[in-house]
Amino acid sequence: MIRLKKILYPTDFSESSLEALPYALSFAREYKAKLVLLHVVNEQIFSEGLSLARAIAPEALGQEMAQEAERRLKMLIPADQRSGLDVEMLILHGLPFLEIIRYAKANGIDLIVIGTHGRTGMEHILFGSTAEKVVRKAPCPVLSIRPAEHAFVMP
Repeated sequence: MIRLKKILYPTDFSESSLEALPYALSFAREYKAKLVLLHVVNEQIFSEGLSLARAIAPEALGQEMAQEAERRLKMLIPADQRSGLDVEMLILHGLPFLEIIRYAKANGIDLIVIGTHGRTGMEHILFGSTAEKVVRKAPCPVLSIRPAEHAFVMP
């Protein structure tokens, strides 16, 4: 019998990431599992010499990004859909794939539900794939949701 007590839903707030949310919600409801909404403030951008990062202290920029992420996490699940859900919101700082894997290992996550961007070719080579790295290194099963080819229909 499959037991899911903790489900991790990492998001970068992109469209493809948001497509994975209904799956995470459905599993959390079905298994009465805790759902952890996670956003990782990507600190790699601070070290890559963005002109914006030079104009604003990296710590201040990271703090501002975290505040915006917190606001957006709170808006992910409308109040009318929260009943019966145990939801935790979390913001970490670092490389997204690494922080997702670290959190899953340290907190006994049973399932990760993550959206994929569907990048191919040069874009995939340049930007890599957080989801792909998570699938390869996660300590638990990972459900990766590709950009919509067919929509998930809520009952």
